[in-house]
Amino acid sequence: MVDLKFKQPPECFASIENVFPLGPDGLRQTPAGCLECELKTECLRTALGREQGVAVHEERLARAYQAGNVGFLERWARQKKLEQRKRITNPWRRFWMRLQRSSR
Repeated sequence: MVDLKFKQPPECFASIENVFPLGPDGLRQTPAGCLECELKTECLRTALGREQGVAVHEERLARAYQAGNVGFLERWARQKKLEQRKRITNPWRRFWMRLQRSSR
């Protein structure tokens, strides 16, 4: 029989500092306890989709630029997209922007 009970996510769910903290080498790593959790994929996806996740993407972009894997123009375009994502994290603002776009 299927278990229909809704499970509450753990306290650390989607907290970027808990599920994807900076390691001693300056890179982000998932702790061993999170790897055993059955909600790990959904948790990490949710954490990276929030405003704190934008900072993680910015860190990654900065490392890629320093390593020479991303050129100046591509970095600039990605930074611009990330800035837009920062502004649109508020759901009401996102709704308002969509409404404005549809009225054009």
